[in-house]
Amino acid sequence: MLLIIVISFSFLTVVVQMEPNVDSSYVAAVYEHTVIQTGDPRIPVSRSDALRNMQKNLDIYEVQAAKATKQGVQILVFPEDGIQGFNFSRLSIFNYLETIPDPQEESWNPCTEPGKYNNTEVLQRLSCIARRYNLYLVANMADLQPCPLKTDPSSSCPPDGHWQFNTNVVFRCSAKSFPHNLLPHSSDGLLVARYHKQNLYFEESFDMPPQPEIITFDTPFAGRFGLITCFDILFYKPTIELVEKGVHQLIYPTGWLNSLPLLDSVQFQSAFSLGAKVTLLAANLRKENVPLTHGYKTMTGSGIYTPYSATYHHAQKGDPEEGMLLVARVPVLDPLWAGQSVDTEEGLVGGMMVVTLKHEGTTAWLREMLKMSVRISVSSAAQSFEPGMLSAPETFNSSVTYDPLTFVPLRETEGQVNVCNDKFCCNLQYRRIQQGDSKELYALGAFAGKHNGIYFIQVCALLRCAGLDPSSCGQKVQEAESKFDFVLEGRFGSRYVYPSVLASRFVLERPKQLETAPDGTVTMTHSNMTGGLVTACLYGRMYHLDNE
Repeated sequence: MLLIIVISFSFLTVVVQMEPNVDSSYVAAVYEHTVIQTGDPRIPVSRSDALRNMQKNLDIYEVQAAKATKQGVQILVFPEDGIQGFNFSRLSIFNYLETIPDPQEESWNPCTEPGKYNNTEVLQRLSCIARRYNLYLVANMADLQPCPLKTDPSSSCPPDGHWQFNTNVVFRCSAKSFPHNLLPHSSDGLLVARYHKQNLYFEESFDMPPQPEIITFDTPFAGRFGLITCFDILFYKPTIELVEKGVHQLIYPTGWLNSLPLLDSVQFQSAFSLGAKVTLLAANLRKENVPLTHGYKTMTGSGIYTPYSATYHHAQKGDPEEGMLLVARVPVLDPLWAGQSVDTEEGLVGGMMVVTLKHEGTTAWLREMLKMSVRISVSSAAQSFEPGMLSAPETFNSSVTYDPLTFVPLRETEGQVNVCNDKFCCNLQYRRIQQGDSKELYALGAFAGKHNGIYFIQVCALLRCAGLDPSSCGQKVQEAESKFDFVLEGRFGSRYVYPSVLASRFVLERPKQLETAPDGTVTMTHSNMTGGLVTACLYGRMYHLDNE
């Protein structure tokens, strides 16, 4: 495995690369954008003022498209809410909306046919950027669609007589080889896909579409891509339905609010790519101190992920709120696409210093453990370890992102611990490598239930607590010093389990080994960490229970 750390000023961008067994690739880019949003978003503005605000962000998009095309980018992804911003009311967003035609029903190039529809200035600008810089462009914007309130009063139409959708749009480029010095083809800038976000996250300005949409588009360089947005990544429809239909390349605009210790942006983006065995092109917003009813959170963390590699960026606390363009060469994962062989390359990020670190193989301790078969499977552990078996001081409950995990503390420098939450049990074999005189409390946690009352999960998590008191376990931690060699496992009731190892200061480490047994036992093995452990997690999604 190859780990490449790319550093620009105070930002951290990392490429984790393993050699993929593929014979073709393409160049992708995602842009983490600091959205320009003037005034109070809850106060309505005129269409001219709304356009003036949006053009400021589109100016930045065009600059990034120019940078991307110079690096040979073939597909460029911008984040959710990156054009108009967020925190609107249903009324205040109205003049930011544009009616987006369905490209499955009609062919329209907004750049070359600007007079076909009124009030489509944003669509025209995006189309012309794709056309001018000869690349596939994916952006997120606000869509206005009529609905049959008068003709069909029983429909799901809102009382104001129209739908407002959080929408991804895709514009095409025709040239397969993408020779950027050529004049545009007549179809460059064509609107080829429109996807309405299904799973809204406290978005009062938008409607959920009447039916979930499964939207894909084809490219001449990598085959088929699927479209999802932000909170969609945690649900069966449309995300897993796309995967089960054979779509292994997903485009992911997002405005993700980071939630350590289990749901930080790059942590879950990478975990999903690895667990679902897909490419994920994830473009996030960048903003600190986003106000919520229960405090403040930060938006940052974007990346280009495959089952073989991760090229990502995560701003640190106190960093300037600047945008970041990530570029990487990516293996084609569309099984139906047959293209010419293209040499794979490591991540490409212009104008940055690149430091390369190589991982050694499995440590001697871990090799010996596996060879001697001293690891106890979670199935046998569950038979001998019953909930409440340990004395009261040895197990405790603590909230982790609103879920009551059951924990057992790690008191020794090495050993084996088990913990159960109801009938779901987790098992850990570990050796802790403490650095200097640092004192840190770690605990193994388990949870099976409905996350925050929204969707069902099963979780095994080894994490660093914020302090030495057990009540601090589950609180936000960004840094750690203790390194671990470990084998973490649990028997899950779903085949969709997402593994992550998050090290100090938002550095991702890829597990050395992942195994799934026929009985649902998932085992994650890791060793020889490059940084202190913040969280090691197996995050299982019980999609089949969501509607029960």
